[in-house]
Amino acid sequence: TYDYGIGENISLGLSTTYVLGVEEKLNADFTDRFDLRARFNANIGNVLNIDDNFDLYPGLSFGLKNFGGHLGARYFFTSGFGLFTELSAPLAKYDSDTLTAAEDLNNQFMISIGASFNL
Repeated sequence: TYDYGIGENISLGLSTTYVLGVEEKLNADFTDRFDLRARFNANIGNVLNIDDNFDLYPGLSFGLKNFGGHLGARYFFTSGFGLFTELSAPLAKYDSDTLTAAEDLNNQFMISIGASFNL
């Protein structure tokens, strides 16, 4: 995930996912396992008067597989390093009536965790 702040409380970005370990069971090819999304976040940590190192951000994403929403939180231990977690869910799936099990891989509720770097 890459987010770029365009104001104090707004960021735009890109995220990508790639599902591992399913190609044999579901006959999933690269296009089934890969997704790319454009993101919009409303960074509301300071609006809610939470700790300066903590950010809470609801957002929307428009991807190759669906239109979705997410809710994330990140905490910076230093000015350049932190941790994040994010909950994501599709709001509208494309061609939802014809999805195979392999095509449905990136059309599910997801939980992400990871490191954040402030460059």
